[in-house]
Amino acid sequence: MAMATSSAFSMAALNSVLPSGFAPQTRHPVACARLATGVSVKRSAAVVVKPISASKAVVFQAFDGLRNENALQLRTGATFGVMGLGISNGAKWFAMRHGRKIHRLGRPADQRRALLRGLTTEILRHGRIKTTRARATAMRKYVDHMITLAKGGSLHQRRQALGFLYDKQLVHSLFAEVPERYGERNGGYTRIIRTMPRKGDNAPMAFIELV
Repeated sequence: MAMATSSAFSMAALNSVLPSGFAPQTRHPVACARLATGVSVKRSAAVVVKPISASKAVVFQAFDGLRNENALQLRTGATFGVMGLGISNGAKWFAMRHGRKIHRLGRPADQRRALLRGLTTEILRHGRIKTTRARATAMRKYVDHMITLAKGGSLHQRRQALGFLYDKQLVHSLFAEVPERYGERNGGYTRIIRTMPRKGDNAPMAFIELV
């Protein structure tokens, strides 16, 4: 079997395999030569690699900052540099909340819904209750919705109210009295009256009552 003959080491072979801008003249020239050519070089051999001349120096492009991207991926290729919708940070869409606010009341969704159902039932039963200002603001739309259902008076609307309020008899009374009381009123069935903060934790308190 014929054995492969190793070619003699030369600077031309070394320069041909080295990447542009790479100059191994400082630390381990023998190791760099073995890595580049695959030829075993004795440590006694003196390898001198001259530094890269100024004509062969690699010029790196200056960093000019992040560039604006087409945030909405429009086909026209228009950019939004003036509008300032965002920069290229990996995200595909940039969106605003647009007032999608939820009164969380410091509770998960199931407990928050149960709390609002209970408060709505109590104010429709008593006409006026005292609670925190945040709870009064959150429950206001549910009270108005129950009164709107009662003004309609259909069977479907009655079943919707029965599925929300905790008192079945209260629903029947609500559907019987609301058309006469709020027949000429289009919305705004409650009012919130601020009062002194609660002792202990200084929480803002308020009365919420039916108009």
